[in-house]
Formats: sequence, structure tokens, C-alpha cells
Amino acid sequence: MAGQPWAGVAVAATERDAHTGLWALGACLGLIAPAAQANTPPERAEVQFKALDYRERQPGADRVDVQAATVSLYTPVGERAALLLSQTVDAISGASPAYHTQRLTPLKDFRRAWAAAGTGYFKDGSVTASASTSDENDYHSKAGGLTGTWNSASRNTSLTGGVGVSTDVIRPVYGGFEDRKLVRDALLGVTQVFTPRDIVQATLSHTWGSGYFTDPYKLLDERPRTRHISRVLLRWNHHIAGTDQTVRMSYRYSTDSWALKSHTATLEWVNPLRNGWTLTPSVRAYSQTAARFYLPVDPKIAPAPPFPPIDAQYFSADQRLSAFGAYTAGLRIDKAFNRNWSADLKFEQYQQRGTWAWGSGGDRGLAPFSATWLQMGLTRRF
Repeated sequence: MAGQPWAGVAVAATERDAHTGLWALGACLGLIAPAAQANTPPERAEVQFKALDYRERQPGADRVDVQAATVSLYTPVGERAALLLSQTVDAISGASPAYHTQRLTPLKDFRRAWAAAGTGYFKDGSVTASASTSDENDYHSKAGGLTGTWNSASRNTSLTGGVGVSTDVIRPVYGGFEDRKLVRDALLGVTQVFTPRDIVQATLSHTWGSGYFTDPYKLLDERPRTRHISRVLLRWNHHIAGTDQTVRMSYRYSTDSWALKSHTATLEWVNPLRNGWTLTPSVRAYSQTAARFYLPVDPKIAPAPPFPPIDAQYFSADQRLSAFGAYTAGLRIDKAFNRNWSADLKFEQYQQRGTWAWGSGGDRGLAPFSATWLQMGLTRRF
């Protein structure tokens, strides 16, 4: 489905697709195993398998279902380098609203994605180059990125910078046309160890997008051909004295040229237990304003679609561009069987309402939206 390059659902789809630039940044700069961000190359190789089941719902109707599987290899290369290779396969089915939360249209698609990243390690830092490609029936994407880190042991500081680019080709099934989209990203971050128990990170990023942003499968949808997004991300990890527990907190603010502003606050509690078990409950709160060209539900004619102003150049009745708030509760369970085998299981429940938008009310005419996802993983080190 055009405009929805499923990359393993990390947040609910409506929240993610409202910020396609953020996905592009992740595709260009983030397709790296967490260990690839360390100061030294991994000592051992690992193969990881991940399976995801994602389901969207609204009252009286099922929406999009996604089943995804990812296989990845992360391995040292010599003494000063590491390589990551991964493949993801997604099966997408269900129904998507043509406008607001009305007129659900059946959909079915299949996606294959590949990613590769190579990291070279130096005395005081590392450089990583990454590339990825994604192919659907009507959406084809290629991305690449370059990131570098510099570490100051004397100041307990790490600096990170990166650039990325993605190019997309859109060929709607029923559209009879082809169009393109270009997204460029830049990122700058600093990580500081303040105390033996506290690490703080601040990251600034910006996205420049041009090309086709309209969703061809929506009624009343004509969007600008440019979109610029600026974001700030703050993270704080605090280790609780006298325990093995760690609290992870983060806040992200995003603003773009469509007048869409969002806030995301996340809290995780990492709680290691006996016999290799770790429990990590989490909560996330999200809120966004509406895009300046969003067409809210008109109660006088609902459920019929609204009419854009006669002189409107851009307009959209896409629920994802409305003002809304959302809350997510999750639980991750990790189990280390021995030094070679480990497994993880994560479940999250997402709830979205227009009335939950922070500061000002969202579109009250939209049906409540919910999503659940279950992710399972198995890792073998050798």
C-alpha cells in the first residue's frame, strides 16, 4: 500500500505514517544492530529471527493486519569492523478507510526488504555505512546513510552525526501513473555520562522531503509536494542504586512544514530477574496537532465526506493527519538460556482518540482506533 513502507511496526501505524520522514531517517541511519553502536566490534557473531503480528481495529470493524518476519546476521569482520545483513518479509491484509474512519476498502500486499550496514572501528570512534531497499506491489524504496561517532573517554562524552537519503517510486494499482519522492536526513547527537548511574542523550534531526506525498487510495487527498520535519529527542537512563534495575525515559518533539506538531513521552523499567529472565514494562504517551490542510468531520453531513474550500490547493481527510492523542502499554520478556541462546517476547496495546489530543481537542467525529502487536525473537550467538 503506497505511503506505508512497513519496516516492522515499532509504533502504531497511524502514529508512524503521520511522520513518514521519521521512518526514512530510521531506514537511512538506524538499520544497525544496537551492538553496532558500541565502541568496539562484537566479539561473536549472532543470527537473529524476529516474527511480528500486528492488528488494527475500530468499533465494529477490523482494519489492517500485518504478519512480518526478519532474519539478520551481525558478525565481526577482522578485528576492527562489523557487518549486519537482514531481510524482512511482510504480508499485509485487511481494510483501510477511504476517508476519516469511513468506507473501509479491502487491501492486500506483500513486501520484501533488505538491509546492510558495515561499521569500521577506530581508536576514538566508528563509522557506519548502511543501505536498504524495500519492494511492494506499488511502492519501491531505496535508502542509504552514513553515520560517525567520536568518543572522549576523559569527558565521558560521545558525539554522533549522520546523513541519509531515500528515493521512492510510487505506482498506484488503480492510479495509472508513476511518481517519485526524495527524502534527505541529517542527525546530530551527544551522549554524556553524568554519574555512574546516569546517562543522558540529546539528538537533533531534520528531514527535507520533496515529491509525491499524497495517498492515492484516499478520497479528498491532495498534499504538498514538499515536507520539512525537525525533531529533538531527549533520553535519560538511570540505574537504580543497590539493584540491577534501570529506568529509561525519553521525550521527542517534532514539528513540520504542514503545521503538524507532536509530542512523545516514553517510560521503560528494565528489571533483570533470576535465571536469565528480564522483564521490561513500558508506557508511551503521544499527541499531535492536525495538519493545516486536514478536513475534519462535518457533523452536519457525517458520515459523508466533507467538502474542501473552493480555493483549497491542498486538503486531506486522512485520520493520520488529524489532531489526536494516544497511549501505549507494553511488556517485554527476555530470557537468556545460556551464553549462546536467548529469546524475547514483546506485547503492546495502543489506544487512540481524538479527544485525547493535548492542549486542544482533536476531531471528535473519528471512530476510536486501537492496535495490538506481538513480537517474538530468537538469537543464536557463535
